[in-house]
This record gives sequence, C-alpha cells and structure tokens, in this order.
Amino acid sequence: MNMRPIGIHPRQCGMTLVELIISIAIIGIAVAGVLGVMNATTMRSADPMVREQAQLIAEAYMEEISLKAFVDPSANTICPAVPAARTDYNNVCDYRGLTDTGARDQFGTAIPALADYTVNVTVSPSPADPTAAVDLNGVANDYVNNWIRVLRVDVTVTGPNGTSTVLTGYRTDYDCVIGTGVNCSPLI
Repeated sequence: MNMRPIGIHPRQCGMTLVELIISIAIIGIAVAGVLGVMNATTMRSADPMVREQAQLIAEAYMEEISLKAFVDPSANTICPAVPAARTDYNNVCDYRGLTDTGARDQFGTAIPALADYTVNVTVSPSPADPTAAVDLNGVANDYVNNWIRVLRVDVTVTGPNGTSTVLTGYRTDYDCVIGTGVNCSPLI
C-alpha cells in the first residue's frame, strides 16, 4: 500500500527549474525597486534638516533686527548711512543690504558650523527705493510728507544644495501719527 499524504499527487511535490528562475527574477525586480526608493529617500534625508536650519537662521536674524529701534537714535532719521561694523547697528534700517556669507551672530562673529549658509537682508522702503509701497493692514507710509511708519524686512537664507528660505516681517513706528506728523521721522 502506498502511504502518500491525502491530496498530494506525485507530480505536485516541488517546483520546476523554470518556475524557480521566474520567481527569483520577480523577487529580484521587487527588491531592486525597494532599494531604489530607499536610496532616493536616503539621498534626500538631509534636505528637511537643511531647510529647518535655514528657517532657524532666518528667525534669529529677524529677531535681532526687530529688537532694534525704528528711528536711528543719533540721526533722528530712519535710514541714515549704514555703519561700517555690525556691532554699531542701532536701528532696523541699518540692516538693509546686509549679506553674510556664512551665518553670523549679532556681533558679526562667524559661526563655523553654519558656513554653508548665505543670509541676505532687505529693508523697504530704503534710500535706494524711497517710495517702495509698504502697507501693513492699512498702516501705510506718507511719502508726500516723508513720514515713514512701516518698514518691511525680508531675510533670505540660502543653504546647501540651493535650498532657500524667505522670512518677512514688519516693524512699525507706533508713535507716528500720520496726518498730523506728530512723532514722525523722515526716511533719510
């Protein structure tokens, strides 16, 4: 008497060589696809960190700028000549045109770990473009009388691989009363 398990016929006990080769080829293609996705993910895994670092650098510059006076305390104008040293910056408009290759602290000292980042700051309006339209929810400048009430600050940080982050902020002169000119200062 032949003792075979129930339901198994003699020809169903294994795989043919053709079936084995086909299954190896299919598994190989699937593994190659998965490894390709993992490779692409690994190559881009640093991009979020670079973008986050650029955002943090932009926020640090914006905070430094926003904490400065609106009106230059020594010249009693908003945008006098830019001081030579960053340690002498004492108002928002002093930062106009600032370009740092490699992020720097508030004293202008380079931060070696952030040498791959470039920071550009623009302030509007400025003496280069004295009538640049700046409006913050209805708070606007009176260019006819040269009374400036709102400054727009743009901090652009460019990092490795060309990643770029732009942070925009506004600084206002709350003491300036447009229409009367009380406590208003000229741009230059």
